[in-house]
Amino acid sequence: MANQFERDIETLQTKVAYQEDTIETLSQALADQQQQMDKLAFQLNHVINKLKDLQPSNIAGQDEETPPPHY
Repeated sequence: MANQFERDIETLQTKVAYQEDTIETLSQALADQQQQMDKLAFQLNHVINKLKDLQPSNIAGQDEETPPPHY
C-alpha cells in the first residue's frame, strides 16, 4: 500500500514538473509576442507620423484643374 502511494506521489510530481515547464514555455512565448507587438506599434506610429508630416503635392488634382482653353 505504501509503495502505491509512493508511485502515485512520484507520478504527480512528474506531472507537476511537466506542467511547470509548459507554463514557463507559454509565459516566455507570451512575453516575446508582447515585445513584438510593442515594436510593431512603435513602427506603426512612426509611419503614421511620417505620413502626417508629408507636404501636400503642388500639383492640383484632376478635379481641381481648369480645362485647357480648347475645350
